[in-house]
Order: sequence, then structure tokens, then C-alpha cells
Amino acid sequence: MSFLEYNVKTTPSGIRKVLFLNWPLILLLAAVSSFGFLMLYSVAGGSMSPWAEPQIKRFILGLTVMFIVAMVPIWLWRNLSVVAYLGSIVLLLAVEFFGAVGMGAQRWIDLGFMRLQPSELTKITLIMVLAAYYDALPINKVSRPLWVILPVLLIMVPTYLVLRQPDLGTALLLMIGGGAVMFLAGVHWAYFVAVLTTGIATVTAVFQSRGTEWQLIKDYQFRRIDTFLDPSADPLGAGYHITQAKIALGSGGWTGRGFMQGTQSRLNFLPEKHTDFIFTTLAEEFGFIGAFSLLALYALIIVFCVISALTNRDRFASLLTLGIATTFFLFFAVNMSMVMGLAPVVGVPLPLVSYGGSAMLVLLLAFGLVQSAHIHRPR
Repeated sequence: MSFLEYNVKTTPSGIRKVLFLNWPLILLLAAVSSFGFLMLYSVAGGSMSPWAEPQIKRFILGLTVMFIVAMVPIWLWRNLSVVAYLGSIVLLLAVEFFGAVGMGAQRWIDLGFMRLQPSELTKITLIMVLAAYYDALPINKVSRPLWVILPVLLIMVPTYLVLRQPDLGTALLLMIGGGAVMFLAGVHWAYFVAVLTTGIATVTAVFQSRGTEWQLIKDYQFRRIDTFLDPSADPLGAGYHITQAKIALGSGGWTGRGFMQGTQSRLNFLPEKHTDFIFTTLAEEFGFIGAFSLLALYALIIVFCVISALTNRDRFASLLTLGIATTFFLFFAVNMSMVMGLAPVVGVPLPLVSYGGSAMLVLLLAFGLVQSAHIHRPR
């Protein structure tokens, strides 16, 4: 036994847990968040207010939450998964009746000191309850129709409630994230082919419903699709966001205009420059190199999560980690695709970079669960 092994084995439990933390993952999360602090400082014209300072405070709070969650044994989180899921459903129902309205949607609960968006929390609680379900389910029953119905219902209930807000982007993320956990748990591929076929039929029905009495989505959501297909058709109206975003992306070049030198954001041509479209500000000021650096950090976070999951012999912990990694990937993939014109604008923030309290706190809580799974894995 080496000196280090001896010290780890004889160290008190609390300190040993700290040593077993996935410290590279923590450093990567801090690095990504630092990109956000810099960008929020820049878009405010070189001021810590109104965005950078609150975001830093939220990050410190979120980091504290992450450490607390990480110290709790993973088996306890497994036992609490159903309660957490039901709690998030109750919050979504509360939004339906008491939610605060913003930008034409009713998605938040006003707590006074912050506005909580329950749909953000639901993305994580859904993964928790699905991971717990498949952990308890014998492998030979995973693909049987009777045992596929319950997880589908678990996914569809919050998806329906989020669609009513309306929030199409988050609803899609819930469906894809939940489906990813089912796939990772070993559900037969034929079910996913059936879902894909149904999805294509649904999209067809959505387009055919336009202008009819049974129109399936809102008019503004159709305008987003039109803008995605041809943003130049209305460059000063519905296509304004994506047109200005593309200008910012292209003007950055290889190395960018320089920190706080982005004309699109500083002259307020770029809409939602501190939230959904913050990636274009980064690309304009730091160019391709800056954008690629952020993407590399995101990729490394995914890699460390996948390695932790694959080396974990606890089924719940492994599925939970992979599910959170998938959701995290969907966050930045959809946001980057959206601002580059590769996907419709659906209002998905750039994780740990965009300004927003709920998204940051929930993500750091999720990575606290990843850390708990990493610390308490069988050794």
C-alpha cells in the first residue's frame, strides 16, 4: 500500500469524499462559467452590473449547492427520485395557475428574490426518475411493451405541461432527454423507429394545420419556422434576430474584433445579447478560436461525464450521469445550432454562459448529482 493509498483509506469520510470529487470536471465548469462572466461584462459596456455580478453570485451559490448534493450518498438520491419528479410536476401545475408572464409565455414562478423556471428543474428530475425506474427493472423486461408504457407516460406528462406554457424548445429537450435515457437503458431500437415515424407524421400534421381551426402550434412558432427556412424574407421583422446573429458570427473572423470591441452587441444590433444569443457576442469578439475553445470545453465536460458513467458499476448512477451528460449536450448543441441558423430559434440558453438564475442553479445541481455518483461508486 502506497503512502497516498494509506492516507486516503485512513482519512475521515468527509475529507475522503472531497478527495474523490471529479476535480477536472469542476475546473471545466468554472472555465465555461468564466466565459459567461466575461461576455456579460462585455455586453454591459464594461460594467459588472446588471448581469455579470448577479451571475457570479449565482455561480457561487450553485457551486455550493453542487458540493452539498455531491456529499449526499447516491442511493439517497435514487430513493428521492420519485418525490423530486412529483415535486417538479406540482411546480409545473403551479405555473399553469400562478405563473409569471414574460415575452408572451407563462413559464416562471416569482419567488421575490428570483424567478424560478420549473421546466429547467424538470429536465433533471425526469432523468432521475427514469434512471431509478430502469435500475429497479430487470434487464429482461426493459423492452417489453407493458414496461415501456410507464416511462413514456413519465416523459409525456411534463412535456404536455411545458407545451402549454408554451415552450416548444424545452418540451423537445424533455422528450429527447427522456428518450435518450430509455435508449441507454437498453430499450429496443424498434420503439425509437416508431417514435421517429410518428414524429415525421406529427410535423406533417403541424404544417397542414396552419391557418385552420385546429392549428397545432402558435402563430409565432410558425413564424420562427419561416424565419429558419428563409430569414432574408423579413430581415427587419421575424428574420432580424438570426440575420444580426449571422453578421456577428461572420465579422469575428479567426481571432475576433477583440474583447469589448464587438459592434453588433455594443451598438445593440444583436437582440437578446446576454441570454440566448450570447454565443454570437463571443464569436464576434474572440472569433473562431474563442468559439472553438468554448466548444472544446463543453466536449471535455461530456467526455469526463461519459468516462465516469462507464467506469461506474452502479446502474442508477451510470444512467443518471449519462442522462445528465446528454441533456447538457442538447443544451449547447441546440443553442449553437439556433444562433448559426442551423435550427429554428426556440429559446434555449447557452449552458453556464447565458444570463439566467434557474438554468445555472439547476445545471450545477445536476452536476452535483454527477459528482455524487462519482464519489459513491463501488470501489
